[in-house]
Amino acid sequence: MEQGSAHDGARPAYASGVLPRTSAGARVPAQARGAAAARLPEQARGEHTHGEDPRDEPPAARAVRRHSVRGQILDALRTALVDGELEPGRVYSAPALGARFGVSATPVREAMQRLAVEGAVEVVPNRGFRVSERGPRERAELAQVRALIEVPVMLDLARTVPAHRWSALRPLADATVAAAAVGDLAAYAESDRAFHRALLALSGNGQLVAVAEELHRRAQWPPVSGPATRRADLLADAAEHTALLDALAARDLAVVQALVAEHVTGAGN
Repeated sequence: MEQGSAHDGARPAYASGVLPRTSAGARVPAQARGAAAARLPEQARGEHTHGEDPRDEPPAARAVRRHSVRGQILDALRTALVDGELEPGRVYSAPALGARFGVSATPVREAMQRLAVEGAVEVVPNRGFRVSERGPRERAELAQVRALIEVPVMLDLARTVPAHRWSALRPLADATVAAAAVGDLAAYAESDRAFHRALLALSGNGQLVAVAEELHRRAQWPPVSGPATRRADLLADAAEHTALLDALAARDLAVVQALVAEHVTGAGN
C-alpha cells in the first residue's frame, strides 16, 4: 500500500470524510474529529511520526471522549475486517484510515493495537498494519481448540441446566437467523458471538467465556466464503444454533456433541 493512502486499486472501505457506522449503528462523534490524543511509543504504532511533543497531550477531561472514539473506531474496523473490506495481506496506515473515518490517526492506532493483540492485524514498522492471513492449517487449529473447550462444556450444561432455561436463549438464536437471512456478515458475526457467549456463561466460569470469545473472534476473520456463498453458509450455520438449543433442552448428549463439533468447524462461525 502506498504510504499515507489506501492501497491502489482497492475499493475504499468508507468514502473520505464520511464516518462509518459501527456494528451497533453508531457514528463517530463529529466533535471528536481531529482531537489531539495521548501518544503511543513509536515502536508500538507501526509507523514513525515526527515533531510530536508530549506536552501536546490533551487534559484528563478529554479521556472519556477519546476512549469513546477509539471504541467506535475499533467496532468499525472489526466490521470492515469481517466484511472483507480490509483485505488480508494488505498494509494500511493509521493516517489513511483516520482520513477515511474523519478522525485523527491516534484512535486508529490505538484500535489497531487492540486488533494486533487479537491477531487480526500485524504491526509493520514505519508503514502501518497488515491484515492477517489465515491458512487452512491455522483455521483447523482454531477449530480444534474451540472444540476442546466448547464440546465438554456443552455436554456438562446439557446434563445440568433445566430444560426451561434454554428458552431464554431463543431470541439470540433468532438474531443469528435474521442476520443470516440478509447476508449481513458483520451483524451475523456479532450475534453469533453473543449466542455462544450466553451459552458458555451458564457454566459460571468467566475466564472460560473470555478465552472462548477470543478464539471465536479470531476464527471469524478473514471471512472464508465470498458474497455468492455467504448467505447460504450463514443460514446453515444459524440453523445449527436452533438445533443445538433443541438438543440441549432434550438432553440428547450425542446430538449436542455432534452439533458443537461440526459447528465450530463451519464456514459461518
